[in-house]
Amino acid sequence: MTKLLRVGMNSCGIAAGARKIFTAVQNELDQRSLDIPLKITGCVGMCYREPLLDVVDQDTVTTYGEVTPDMVPRIIEQHVVQGKPIKDWIVKKDVYKNGVRRTWDVDGYFNRQQKIVLENSGYIDPENIDEYMAAGGYRALPIALKTSPEHIIATVTDAGLRGRGGAGFPTGLKWKLTRQARDEIKYVVCNADEGDPGAFMDRNILEGDPHRVVEGMIIGAYAMQVAYGFIYVRAEYPLAIKRLKKALEQAREKGFLGTDILDSGFSFDIKIKEGAGAFVCGEETALIGSIEGKRGMPRPRPPYPTDVGLGGKPTCINNVETWANISWIVKHGGAAYACIGTEKSKGTKVFALAGKIKRGGNVEVPMGLSLRDILYVIGGGTRTGKPIKAVQLGGPSGGCISEALFDIPVDYESIKETGAIMGSGGMVVMDDQTCMVDVAKFFLEFSVKESCGKCTFCRLGTKRLWEMLQAITSGQGTDELVVQLEQLAVQTIEGSLCGLGQTAPKPVLTTLKYFGSEYQAHIAEKRCPAGVCRSLIEYSIDPESCVGCGACAKQCPVDAITGERQQVHTIDPDVCVKCGNCLDTCRYGAVKVRNAFRSTDNGGGHG
Repeated sequence: MTKLLRVGMNSCGIAAGARKIFTAVQNELDQRSLDIPLKITGCVGMCYREPLLDVVDQDTVTTYGEVTPDMVPRIIEQHVVQGKPIKDWIVKKDVYKNGVRRTWDVDGYFNRQQKIVLENSGYIDPENIDEYMAAGGYRALPIALKTSPEHIIATVTDAGLRGRGGAGFPTGLKWKLTRQARDEIKYVVCNADEGDPGAFMDRNILEGDPHRVVEGMIIGAYAMQVAYGFIYVRAEYPLAIKRLKKALEQAREKGFLGTDILDSGFSFDIKIKEGAGAFVCGEETALIGSIEGKRGMPRPRPPYPTDVGLGGKPTCINNVETWANISWIVKHGGAAYACIGTEKSKGTKVFALAGKIKRGGNVEVPMGLSLRDILYVIGGGTRTGKPIKAVQLGGPSGGCISEALFDIPVDYESIKETGAIMGSGGMVVMDDQTCMVDVAKFFLEFSVKESCGKCTFCRLGTKRLWEMLQAITSGQGTDELVVQLEQLAVQTIEGSLCGLGQTAPKPVLTTLKYFGSEYQAHIAEKRCPAGVCRSLIEYSIDPESCVGCGACAKQCPVDAITGERQQVHTIDPDVCVKCGNCLDTCRYGAVKVRNAFRSTDNGGGHG
């Protein structure tokens, strides 16, 4: 007997059409007079399969993927009414036995995953505190309140939890420093200013399980004896903000926030501060300035925020994922957490798979799993079927790692040795139709726009780096320019005050290190091997392959393609804007990408 139905309603699901599915299911239930609850849930991680519809039976959750409104009547009739699941549409199944959940999915997406932070996401209603509590939520809080603050800090220290915002600073040590700071007023802050292109881990956590973050902050505040907390979240996350506000209201109603929490004598409350979306405000001192109503600009450290932070008072700042680990650690113990991962990188890590990956979404894996396992076994390789050429780790401040390094374990030390950084967990996947020089230019452009302008090297150095890359992708590069590019990248790292400027050149340095041949092709041969850089390519139609179907002409935005039906078509190079629509449209391989400086066929991709 079906107990309830659920529709995944995080931002990813809503963008894929989940609201229409929710309405279609509700209408079908009403028409059939079926008294079955219909609820929302968060994202289980399979963003690539959205919209998702769960049919929850006694001990089984059957998940249908890529659901359309037309599929709903059959699902209700055949599965809900007749009790016969539709096998061809099932993408995931969860079976509960003795309180333990076993997950199977058609893609093997969950085979290497281990859920701690995301254990509730996609299984509970994020707007219902009772469902969070039924899943074990707010059980760690009374445990913490019945022991000493020092014991909680020791537990987090024993767990080996490191900050998941990117720097990897030991969480227990940061808490200890804040606890020891001599000041009656202190603050804890949740950094939810997730601004990396291709990163959506924090957003999905906040949308799918906001109480987990709130509970972690309350426990941390008790451990550090702090009465005031802030969640700094960018205004571009309206759904996350909505659910956070509701979570805080519900927590206060239950006595988990406010004065004398659970009759413990400890008082603590949280306010939400909406940021304007400045990437630099992910840096903790700039974030503090923004909360204070100032322009978000980093300041020199020391003093560190644990000594002089918000309002000049000691402040502990951890990111969303860090706080989301705390309740699990308190319930299961530091030793249990430390058993997961590697010697120096304990626990699990949430990653966002984006770019040309086949199975895009959120994954949570034990530290130490190889990049190859994450990208191929879990992610399924590229959606184009081509080999993965590189992956960008750590967002615009990270680096591009080549396929030759995919067997390294994913942990803080190993990733750092490659020249990249772990960052907050974004992974942008690229195939052989990606120009690595163009990728470096893309991320530099982002850093140029997001620089606060305080440091000369960050303000002007990143701009000059971008100009050098622009010259190379336009066919104006020289060997001397590459030397200057590398020199300026190093100087920008050394001369910048905060993490933005200190890491912005990493895409340049890592692409030079692992894809230097592409730079040489752009310079020596005036050729883009991937066929991406518009100044270096031109499109043409092979007369022997063209069948005259006219599909390419229909997709050309500037009418650069002419020809009669069933006759060979041609492209006017003076009109063509090199958008690549014709290449994507042609089913016969007739459209060719050629070097604009030579007649050699590139056979590459497009811009």
